[in-house]
Parts: sequence; C-alpha cells; structure tokens
Amino acid sequence: MSANTPHFRLGYLARVPHATFLEVTGADPAIELVRIEPDRPPETVIAELATCHGYYVRASRDELPKPFHVTDELLAKLPLLVMAGSQGAGYDPCDPEACTRAGVILVNQAGGNAEAVAEHAVGMMLALMKRMPETHAAMRAGEAKRRELFMGRNLLGKTVGIIGIGHVGTRVAQILNAAFHCRVLACDPYLDVATVASRGAEKVELTELLAESDVVSIHCPLTSESRNMIEGNAFGGMKPGSILVTTARGSIHDEAAVLAALESGRLAGAGLDVWEKEPPPPESTPLLTHPKVICTQHTAGVTHESRAQITRIAAEAFIACAAGRMPPRILNPEVKPRFAERYRAILGRGISE
Repeated sequence: MSANTPHFRLGYLARVPHATFLEVTGADPAIELVRIEPDRPPETVIAELATCHGYYVRASRDELPKPFHVTDELLAKLPLLVMAGSQGAGYDPCDPEACTRAGVILVNQAGGNAEAVAEHAVGMMLALMKRMPETHAAMRAGEAKRRELFMGRNLLGKTVGIIGIGHVGTRVAQILNAAFHCRVLACDPYLDVATVASRGAEKVELTELLAESDVVSIHCPLTSESRNMIEGNAFGGMKPGSILVTTARGSIHDEAAVLAALESGRLAGAGLDVWEKEPPPPESTPLLTHPKVICTQHTAGVTHESRAQITRIAAEAFIACAAGRMPPRILNPEVKPRFAERYRAILGRGISE
C-alpha cells in the first residue's frame, strides 16, 4: 500500500466476540481499527462511525442499541461506509435491503459456529428425550418420585425434522445420521430434493415434517417469511408428545404457543436457546421455570472454538475488502455494481471479484 493510499477504517462498538478479530485485522497494515465507545450520545457515536469504511456489527438485536442498527436511517448518516459485517451467522440488526439501497455490502459469518450450534441442538434433544429437565426440577424441589414416572425415550432411530438445512442444519443431520441412525426430514424452500438429500435428509413440506417428526429442530434465519412460523396452528399439526428445539432466532416460534403446547401435552419438552427478547424477562416468561423446558441464553454458538473461527472469518472478509477484493458470504449480491462504483469513488481504487 502506497503512502497515498487511504487506510480502510474499520469501526466497531467497544468489544468484539473474540480477540482473534483484533489480532488478525491488527496485523494488516491496510486496516485502521476504530474502537468506538457506545455509552455516549448516539449522535457522537454515529459521527465517529461516519468516518469509517467498514462497520463490524453486533449480531444480537437486543445487545445493540437501536440507533446503531444498520437501517436506512443510519446508513444515510454514514457516507463513507462500503461494508458492514455481522459478528455472527445471524444479522438481525442489519437490513439487507437498506444496505443494497445505500450501496453497502453486507456479510455474515455463516458456518463459523455450525459445529457448536449443532452440538448444542443435539444435546438438547438427548436431554429432553431422557426427561432430564423434569427430573432435575423434581429432585431440586425435594420431590423425587419413582423413576418409572420419568420414563424417557431413546433418540436412536427416531424421526427428526430440521427446518432450514444450511450450515447448522446439515451438521445436525450428519450427527443424527451417523450416531443415532435417525430418519431426518428437512423443510427448506430454497433447496431442491437432490441438494437436501446430499445434506443427509429427505425434503418435505412443513406440514409433513411437523406431523411425522418426534423432534423438530429449527435452523433457519429470522426473515419476514419465517417470523412467527411456529405458532398455534403449527403446534396443532405436530405429532403428540414430540419435542421442539430451537437454536435459530427468537420470534420464529411463538412463546405463548410453546407454553400452551407444553401444557396440553402436544409437546413433551422444549429446548429454547433463543427468545423474543434476550435475555427474556423472568417475571413475564413462564417458560423459564417450566419443568419440561431447557433454557439457554443464546449460547449455542458461544464456544471458544466457534468465537475464534467466526471472528477470523470476519477479519479476513474485511481484509479482502480493504485489499480491493470482493469478500465472501455476501448477503445482498445484487449490490455489487453499485458497491464497486462507491468503493472506487470513496477509496480511489477499483475492486475485483
């Protein structure tokens, strides 16, 4: 990089998921890291962010103050921004269509935490099939009963339905096929029969998946299509005594409907890693204390290994952009021509595929 070539200023709010991000980006002379303290007036934070070409965005919508979500309103105040990168596979605080309108590339870190999330989901399946939450609650309350009253089931040979068979769903299918010889069904409207089969599952429609599965595991992103997809009618179509696991995003399942299905016996148990509001308020979330529910705090992907991997992927994507290359995992590929024009105008150099 010549002395006259501008640095690629990369902003982030106070913290990153793992030190690997700072180590990798910090070693690249083309990157200028800009640490921004968010605990100041929003206009002050945005003014500093407006000097940046890249924005490393927190992935959880409730962990990022609303003024700093990547929306039309924020992007209108960031004239130099050419790339936004989510800190995870999810990108709830980022509006891809707004990014496209602004000529900004949006990327995520899909696949970087697939192993961690898949292990978490399968772990929940096992614990719920063996009724561990119920026995745990009874013993802690001093109400241990005859063991036969907590008769569980094996996961071996059961039918498991996967909603969304991307990186995580595929890894879940691999584990279930190899270790438990399950019949795996998958609902994914964006993949054909052959692709789903190559990922270890049978492609079916959602109604069939719900009706035939002993366990339903959600692995799709939160979009306008998936929001509130698993609600009262969906539970009504599920196999009686089935189990729900979700490590995807809150708002895909209706929490009140989950509670009703548990109370009616339609659901035998639920493993919930994601919530409408995170963390959920204890005083208004009865699922948190329900004996048939495993509750975790959106921690399925929070392992040392996955955090190191997703931050390395993100760092390498920003480094590619700073070097004049299109980054991988672009969520709004239709923006590429406009992005390339803005990149040249702002940074004074072209970008290649």
